[in-house]
Amino acid sequence: MSKSDSMNRNFPTWQDPEGAPLSCVEKIKVLNENFGELREMMQEAMEDALLMGCDEEQFRQVMRSVVEELHNPYGKPDDQD
Repeated sequence: MSKSDSMNRNFPTWQDPEGAPLSCVEKIKVLNENFGELREMMQEAMEDALLMGCDEEQFRQVMRSVVEELHNPYGKPDDQD
């Protein structure tokens, strides 16, 4: 089994805003593919950073800040009338 395969095995149970699991197979497939690609890309970026001498904790903090800075272009569900 390749590193990529083992990293992509554990997907979250995707939920709607009320906490119910998504049931559409195609939606789940797209979310899992996106999640797997992001996870692999982030792992490769961390490995590169470590090989170049970057501090691991700083790298993790920067990755967390990227997630926190993501913007929801659709607004929160409560904002829609």
